[in-house]
Amino acid sequence: MSVPPTEMTPMTQEQVRVRVAELSAFQAPRRESPWRRVLRHFLASRSAVLGLVIVLLLIVGAIAAPWITPQNPYDLMQLDVLDARLHPGTINGLGTYTYWLGTDGQGRDLVSAILYGLRISVGIGVGSALIAGVIGTLVGLLAAYAGGKVDTVLMRFADLVLSFPSILVAMLILAYVGKGIFNVMATLVVLEWAYYARTARGQALVERRKEYVEAARGLNLSSWRIMVRHILPNCLPPLIVIGTLQVARAITLEATLSFLGLGVPITEPSLGLLISNGYQYMLSGEYWISFYPGITLLVVIVAINLVGDRLRDILNPRWQK
Repeated sequence: MSVPPTEMTPMTQEQVRVRVAELSAFQAPRRESPWRRVLRHFLASRSAVLGLVIVLLLIVGAIAAPWITPQNPYDLMQLDVLDARLHPGTINGLGTYTYWLGTDGQGRDLVSAILYGLRISVGIGVGSALIAGVIGTLVGLLAAYAGGKVDTVLMRFADLVLSFPSILVAMLILAYVGKGIFNVMATLVVLEWAYYARTARGQALVERRKEYVEAARGLNLSSWRIMVRHILPNCLPPLIVIGTLQVARAITLEATLSFLGLGVPITEPSLGLLISNGYQYMLSGEYWISFYPGITLLVVIVAINLVGDRLRDILNPRWQK
């Protein structure tokens, strides 16, 4: 025996308006974007945030150095030999400003010299890391996508670069090409590109086997477009981490080379050269000439490493909060 269907009670006009208002007010929960998730996890680490704040403050100070420092340490006309090796807190000979961190052997104000030196050190570190990142990433993508002999030749060449001590190779190159900011930057690019190439290749090999790459090939897209527009964006997280850590490594290498007298010229001192200039006065009690630039260099490297370590933890696919 069949049961007649239950008749639905018609809704009044007021009930319809209330129902429409309820459906309009309902919103599906928004899916958190990957970059917003990275930012949220990054801000959860106080040490990483502190490192980022320190790096930003030092970069802003270095950029604004011509406007906030009392002296241009690169202008020989502004230097007074009589003000050489003055103690911190000493007023200059003209009585116009105070050497808060003292002066070095050439009469440079250390506050001005440190901020101007930061411009060179950070500029070389960031510039070399960006150029090496572009070159190394393209080499790694090409090796992973082409495979075969191309992959073998490129990766064996990268292994050859990584097999030699970086400081030794840098010293040999600079001893041949000479001092200079661009020479140092080019040398660091030669030493750093292989790190990006190995990382990009490993990530691209994983992405190459995924379905979206096969779909792109089925659409007859060019190999260059598949590598740059489709595979590269999915390889960026580990490359960002490598890039951050390579900036700190490049700054360290540049400071080492300048300390040894093979980096930037003496007329454009970086932090490493400032440390070298005061090394001979350490035993005579004039510690500040090397001490304050050394502390600044240490703070910069530690701050960048704090940021890089946090990004490495967040962007690691096996990382769990």
